[in-house]
Amino acid sequence: MTLGLNVANHLIDNAESLAVEIVEGVQQSMKLDIPQWEIEQAIIMYIELINFLGDSLLIEKDGVPQTLIEWSKRNAARQVSSQGKISEILVRYPPTREVFTDIITNISIEFGLSLQEHSSIIKRINTILDVSLNETAFAFERLSDKYKEETQRQLAELSAPIVLVKEGIAVLPLIGIIDSYRANYIMEKVVPKIAELQINYVIADFSGILKIDIEIARHLYQIGQMFDLLGVQTLTTGLRPELAQTVVNSGIDMSGITTFTNVKKALESIK
Repeated sequence: MTLGLNVANHLIDNAESLAVEIVEGVQQSMKLDIPQWEIEQAIIMYIELINFLGDSLLIEKDGVPQTLIEWSKRNAARQVSSQGKISEILVRYPPTREVFTDIITNISIEFGLSLQEHSSIIKRINTILDVSLNETAFAFERLSDKYKEETQRQLAELSAPIVLVKEGIAVLPLIGIIDSYRANYIMEKVVPKIAELQINYVIADFSGILKIDIEIARHLYQIGQMFDLLGVQTLTTGLRPELAQTVVNSGIDMSGITTFTNVKKALESIK
């Protein structure tokens, strides 16, 4: 039996203890305080990786264990859901390489591998870890974009709810900071919904708006025009002086806008 086969069998036979050695080595090197369930998951993953490495030496195959790829993606997903940083995961790879290299070096010495044989195994390990690192980074970016998009959508829904107060009358309380995404959301989702509900009057309440710029003022004016085309009369309330000044500076003609100080007075005006 060749020296390579001896090393391969040694890796497979001792996969669990070697996996524990890697996890504990990285943990001690970085002084990490991580939960027990995460340690156990990492050990299971490294057992699979070491078995894969042993098998690859026996049958001369390349590639990466699917378990490692899934584990990498889960790490990324956990960081996104907790709003953590990708760097918190990526910084673990250099010490992992170092611990793994030390273990393989000791095994190579024990079994008398040549420098070329030792180098070949290290190269395989680095390739596997590189794939894991890339999968983690790619998954984090992809999930972060999805998370941001979903958050934007939820905020848009919360920032412009439709509140039915009487038959044919709805209040549209605008809340927070209205950006272009939320303005477009109102155009694409809220306006059709109001048309569907057969609303005659919409009271657009600006009292919850924290900030508005000229571009958004024009967007909101366009939304009012869309309501007019649908036969829905728009009443505006809560337009504070600084907000009204922004609207004026945008070049919008305020003369055609019916405004009231609050929703109560707007409702009283509707007969």
